[in-house]
Parts: sequence; structure tokens; C-alpha cells
Amino acid sequence: MNTQRPTDPSAAYNQREDLRHLVGEIDRHPSLRNWTGSYLPRPLFVEHRQILEFSDDVQCLFELITSLPQRMFDGDLDAYVSALGIDEGRSRLIRSLGGIKPPCYGRADMYHDGTSFKLLEMGIASEVGGADRAGEIPSALMENDAFAGFATEHGLGYTHTGREVAETLRAAGSGIAADPVVALLEGPGGLANYASHWNTFRDVMRGFGLDFHVAEIGDVAERGGKLYLGETGIDVVLRCFTVEEIIGDEQGFSLVEPVLRAHREGGTVLFTPLESNLFANKGALALLSDPHRRSLFTADELDVVDRVLPWTRSLKGASSLADDELVGHAREHRDQLILKPNGYYGGVGVIAGWSVDDDTWWRALKDGVADGCVIQQRVVPRSEPVVDPETGVQEPWQAAWGLFYTPRGYAGAYARAVPAFESPVIGVTAYKNTRTAGVFHYGED
Repeated sequence: MNTQRPTDPSAAYNQREDLRHLVGEIDRHPSLRNWTGSYLPRPLFVEHRQILEFSDDVQCLFELITSLPQRMFDGDLDAYVSALGIDEGRSRLIRSLGGIKPPCYGRADMYHDGTSFKLLEMGIASEVGGADRAGEIPSALMENDAFAGFATEHGLGYTHTGREVAETLRAAGSGIAADPVVALLEGPGGLANYASHWNTFRDVMRGFGLDFHVAEIGDVAERGGKLYLGETGIDVVLRCFTVEEIIGDEQGFSLVEPVLRAHREGGTVLFTPLESNLFANKGALALLSDPHRRSLFTADELDVVDRVLPWTRSLKGASSLADDELVGHAREHRDQLILKPNGYYGGVGVIAGWSVDDDTWWRALKDGVADGCVIQQRVVPRSEPVVDPETGVQEPWQAAWGLFYTPRGYAGAYARAVPAFESPVIGVTAYKNTRTAGVFHYGED
């Protein structure tokens, strides 16, 4: 029996001068023309078995996280929300449909530490970005004859995220229409910043046969238990407005109520509900990682948690700062920890202990106790060798991988990358020099 692991094709790719400028040309591809970001000079590669196994772990974690209110608080959502530190106004909005379990849909963000993937954040929501590019970048590259030959030689493949999302949305609306009309709804004024992303995504969805529209939440109206965009009836709303956008707008609650009413009446499906925020909150990861709650999980469940989730703790409820054991540990191990606000994403408010001095870190910890932030063990991402197309010099980069999942299972991946150690947070909104990369798998059975 041949037990040899398949070979990562990165080195072979870097030696191919005829592929060196290929990625720089895909921003002119019709399916990517609306996106304004920049690309890593080469795609990234991952062993097929490894990405599928991690996807299985992510979906297991989804089930564990969404079981936390029942498992840890006997179904008492008030107690669960209190443990996460969600205030009353946000809690009322998030639980607007009664605290229902959201569908298994989102994007998990992770680093590869050189041995395995480690989970950084569990994006349980429909407003996560990247689905417009995750399948289209590999698809565009495969149209090049030289790359297609390279892909055949090395057994490369990919899962098209757009196709998986389109099938998921079609299934979500199947109880209303055979060919459901879908509207992506941004928050109030949201298209001023995100129109290019969502218009790219619109084109991808239409390419897979969906009648797909992009609008803001204030553009729709409810009539007879169904949402309408002008005269067009909407069967499925892809929610890309956030809790913070609704909370931060004077008319936010009145704007969201027609959407919720149409969902309750059954004329339009809200995909995903605001309840997603009950479980995307980083405090949920701290509950999973809590050593005092391990008895609530089976041995197999603990194996998954221990395998993929770095040590994570909540600062909420810390006692006297001078005496609290957790705060003392965090203060002493600054260079090994990162602090993250519970309810935000995209690197907002994140402070990496190794990138600041002792005084700044201490202030961050004190603020983190007051705000209920989490601290997490640092994961150092492996080096990804990348050849500069202009100089021919190979340089190390580091990547944050985004794995998409749907009720159908694994839904593809993409990555964001920066020159090694140039930024403690890797993300398009967190650091301006972040590049986006397509992902191919290899070693498919």
C-alpha cells in the first residue's frame, strides 16, 4: 500500500516563469471586473484530505456551538446571552425570531501552523465576504492553457463556492418557488462601500441560474406577508446587513421589521436570521474552550475542540484586576496572546500582544475586562513562498484561510495573505496590503 503523502505543488509553481504574471491578469476577467482588491501573485494549495477533514471539524463545531444554550444553560437564552455579555438592545434584535437555530452556513477563518489548520474565528452568518471570489479566481485561472496543463500535471481541483451558495439559496426558497428570486440586502447606506463586492457576487449567482438582485434594506417593502423590491416579489433574502448597522441607524428597527414580518408570515425566507449572532460571537469559543465545562462534552467532541481550537478564554467577569489569575496570566504572556472583541469581525479592535508594549497591553486587558473581550493563544501561520513577478525573488508570505460551509457541507475556500510578519492581523479590512488568493486542492482520491 502506498502511504506517501501527496506533494504540495507550490515549489513547482514557483519555478514556472510562464505562470509568473498569470494572476496579475485575472482582474480583467469578466467575472471579477467589479472587485477592486489585489491578488497574491500565485494561488495557494492544500491537500484535499486535509481541507475536507477540517471542514468536517468545522461543521462539528457548528453543532456544538449552536447547542451551547441547551447544553450549558438548560435552554435559558437569557443566561446564555448574559454569559456572552450581549447588551439588552442587541439581544432583543438578535433574538427577533425567538432565538431559532440558524442554518449551517458561514465562513470559518483559520491559520495553517505548518502541521494542521487552527480555527481563529467561526463565522456563522450570511454577511461574510469572499464568496464572490473564492470560486471565481480558480475558475479564471483554469481558463489559461498553461495553468490548466499545470493543474492536470499536479492533480489540482477546487470547489466552486458560488455554485454551492447558489444551490443553498435555491434550496432555502424551494418551499416558496421552484426558481426563487433572491435579494441580497445590505444595511442602510452599505452599498456605498460594498457595491463592487456584492455586484460581483450578483453576477456569480446569476451565472448559476439564480434571479438575483442587490439592494439595501430600505429598498424593500412588505405587502401581504411577502417582500417586494419595486414590483418584484422576493422569495429569499440573503442577509448582508449586520446587527451593528441596524443598531447604529435611527430607523434601523423599523427597516428590519418588514423583513422579519415577511419571514414570520412565510412569504419570504430570511437567510440567515439575526440569531446567527448568538453563535458567531467569540465568547462562544471561550465557552467551548472553558476547562470547567469539559464534562458537558463527549470524548469525541473534546477531541475536535482540542484539535482545532486554540486556547481561548473570556475576560468577562474577571475579578479584581490585581488578583485575577486569568488577567495575571494574560499580562505575563503578552507575546503569546491576542485580544479580540466578542461581537466584531474583520480585525476590528483586535490587539496582538506581541506587537505592543507592556503598558499598551495592560490597558487593553483592562478595557477587555470591561468590554468582555476574549484572549486567544497565538497561532503562527506557516510561510507561503511566493515569487515576486517583477523581480523574480522568492519571498515568504503568511495566509489566513477562509473555509466556506453550507448545509451541503464543504463549500470551497480562499485566502488572504500578507508578507511574513508584516501585520499581526491578516484581512482586507484590517491591513491595506493584504492580497487575496485562490485556493486549489491536490491529492484528490
